[in-house]
Amino acid sequence: MTLTRPPSRTTGTGRHARPTGTGRTVAVLVLVVLAALIPVLGPSPALHGTGEAEAPGTGGIALLRTVLFAALSVPVGELFVNRLARSLPGAPPQRPRSWAPYAAAAGFVAALGLASVVATGNLVPDSAADIDVGGLYSTRDGKLALLEVNGFLAAGLCATSRRPGLQVWPLAAVIVAEALRAHPTTEYSPLLGSGLTLVHLTCASLWVGGLLYALRTLRTWREAAAGPALLGLYARVAAVLLAAITATGVCSSLRRMPPGTIVDQLTDTAYGRVLLAKVILMVAVAALALWARIRLGRAADPLTACVPARAEVAALGFVVAVSGLLTALPVPIRW
Repeated sequence: MTLTRPPSRTTGTGRHARPTGTGRTVAVLVLVVLAALIPVLGPSPALHGTGEAEAPGTGGIALLRTVLFAALSVPVGELFVNRLARSLPGAPPQRPRSWAPYAAAAGFVAALGLASVVATGNLVPDSAADIDVGGLYSTRDGKLALLEVNGFLAAGLCATSRRPGLQVWPLAAVIVAEALRAHPTTEYSPLLGSGLTLVHLTCASLWVGGLLYALRTLRTWREAAAGPALLGLYARVAAVLLAAITATGVCSSLRRMPPGTIVDQLTDTAYGRVLLAKVILMVAVAALALWARIRLGRAADPLTACVPARAEVAALGFVVAVSGLLTALPVPIRW
């Protein structure tokens, strides 16, 4: 079997020609960065002029939540893509080095930091003496915080064992704990809210972590024929994940911002402003995903789809950061 190289895009276009995909990727990323300026700069710009007070340690809590979400996505994505790869006939046995142990360590540290905040009455501790570890066992939030700490610890141990697939169970426990934490019992229909968050967080972790590991796997497989097949299989599942993320995100937003107040709250509240930035980022991510799928199906070399897919990973990194900030901001309407 012989391998043929696809014709160069710069042939006959002059000495100053450049790949058209690069320019479009740069343009999209510039728009994404501009859209993400408010949440990336932190809670202060988002709160400016809203009349809402910034809670102590909002920036630090947002950072810890971002690390926790990222640490959750990496191992979940690896398990997901490895399962897809096993279903492909003729797939090479080589896999990229797992980042799951490092992600579990980062998640453990982030969960520990968040637990210390809960242990001081949701205040940033000034010293270790302010942390009431025993008090964590007496509150719902404290128990959920401990569950997340232990979940990442167990996931790390499983990731370094001979059966890394077992980490799916502690990771699932972390997702359930995070879904329950996001909706206290004082909220209207908290179980419904937790269910929406559970689906949203699970699908987002599969999408973000799965795309990252799929691209790493393609680099390991290089010119193997199974590479485009893996990316295509991931793309089909990702379309379903995107639909589920969109549906649950819209439903969760409507629960906190009724239809008649959405327009005002998107500009007049910190939560609404960051949510609007997240929506803009998600539109950009969806456009990049669509671009990658079109290239995968129509380009002479299907692996050119990796160009927009890499940009999609970068944009998803911003989405994770915005999501972390969104969880630390005051909810505009309290039931």
